[in-house]
Amino acid sequence: MNTLPALACVALGLGSSILAQEQDVKKTVAPTAKLQSVGPIAFAEGHALIVSDPKAAAIFVFDIEDLAGAGLDKDTKIDKFDVKVAAMLGTDASGIQIVDVAIHPSTRQAYVSVMRGKNAVLLVVGAKGQIKEVSLSGRTFSKADLKNAPAAAAPRDAAGGGNRRSDRRAGRGQRGRRRGSRGSQRMESITDIDWVHGKIIVAGLSNEEFASKLRVLDYPFKKVSAGTSVEIYHGAHGKFETRSPVRTFVPLEIEGKSHIVAAYTCTPLVIFPIKDIEAGKKLKGKTIAELGNRNKPLDMIVYQTDGKDFLLMANSSRGVMKVSTAGMNENNIQEKAPRGGTVGQSFETIKSLTGVVQLDKLDAKHAIVLVKDDGGLTLKAVPLP
Repeated sequence: MNTLPALACVALGLGSSILAQEQDVKKTVAPTAKLQSVGPIAFAEGHALIVSDPKAAAIFVFDIEDLAGAGLDKDTKIDKFDVKVAAMLGTDASGIQIVDVAIHPSTRQAYVSVMRGKNAVLLVVGAKGQIKEVSLSGRTFSKADLKNAPAAAAPRDAAGGGNRRSDRRAGRGQRGRRRGSRGSQRMESITDIDWVHGKIIVAGLSNEEFASKLRVLDYPFKKVSAGTSVEIYHGAHGKFETRSPVRTFVPLEIEGKSHIVAAYTCTPLVIFPIKDIEAGKKLKGKTIAELGNRNKPLDMIVYQTDGKDFLLMANSSRGVMKVSTAGMNENNIQEKAPRGGTVGQSFETIKSLTGVVQLDKLDAKHAIVLVKDDGGLTLKAVPLP
């Protein structure tokens, strides 16, 4: 599916106002999108930026063709990135939260979602580290509201995830995305998003008993379903769970079939066939690894080296892991893992990468990482291991 022509066609006929479609889908009726919050971001085909708004439990898609320009390269390094972003927004580093960083696959510009207090901000970072705010005024967009999101005032343990003590421990001091709100599950209505085979896949929580959800949204948006309830076996806990949200995921072809590989807090790695993510159904994932307790996965990419696929995953307390995908479909963990131990898929910890809270592919041989160190946050390019 080619996203740009769909956006352009609507824009030509109606300017910044787009016709409303079915009851769950809202297209612009005012010239400016209103974001209540900003969470994970991703790209559709062409110049379309997918933006999640967990507080509103909504997905926006913005036309960003006008922002296309020179992007980052393998020599990129922006020291005190958080300080520079904060200064641009009229505050200091303690006044912002950098939520997500995504690299546009063709321009290689970095798009950044930021919370400045209660205000949601989108930034674009281009060549030579130039940082600009993305104005939403008059920008063509479409919007889908998710059904059955957690209520804004819901207590954390009403639809809580996994081990709450370890989850708090894992998230402490992190600026990375997927942190969620202590007082409400609403901010976990959307924990990750991606564009896969012309559709938008959304992970997060619902207000249902089987709270953990995966949703597949058609784009251009049509009627939005209630999503698929997902269940996993958590090796560290020795039990099946339906309330823990996916923290981060990537699409991956396994034995010629499309899957998503999802990471959970404390730290199961689970695969789901995309074809089985159907509205209103329950789906049990296959746990292929248990990567250690007291840890929260922060971000993950898939890349290829020497003709083999690997996952690269940043974690709150267990560093950056390079996970092999060889024989991934052969693992199926259904027994409790040794206390704090790891089982299943093989991996190595990349000792040269410390403090990474965000990462995305820059090109076939490099990634852009956001690193937390004593000086704050640094945005830089690194070789893929």
